[in-house]
Amino acid sequence: MNNDEILGHLLTIESEASALVDDAQTEADRRVNEAEKHNHTAYEERYSREAERLENEYHAIKEKARQRYQAELESYQKKIDDVNPDTNRFSALLDKLIAGEMR
Repeated sequence: MNNDEILGHLLTIESEASALVDDAQTEADRRVNEAEKHNHTAYEERYSREAERLENEYHAIKEKARQRYQAELESYQKKIDDVNPDTNRFSALLDKLIAGEMR
């Protein structure tokens, strides 16, 4: 082989190697993009499930608090309703207090 043939052969090999590297880079870029899309989709699904779980938990806790508040309010109202005020004694006490007779 003469020098021109060797040089031509080396240039052909270099060109093939460059094309192979370009193809490998293109494939690597495609795989990275595909993995990013897959990971983004998986993240969005997990985020949505967790957000929904937390939202449901929030509503459940809120409803329990509302029910507890309502029960306490009804209990308090019942205690108030059950009290039988003695207006005569109260009026008499006020008359004494206003008149200054209490000590």
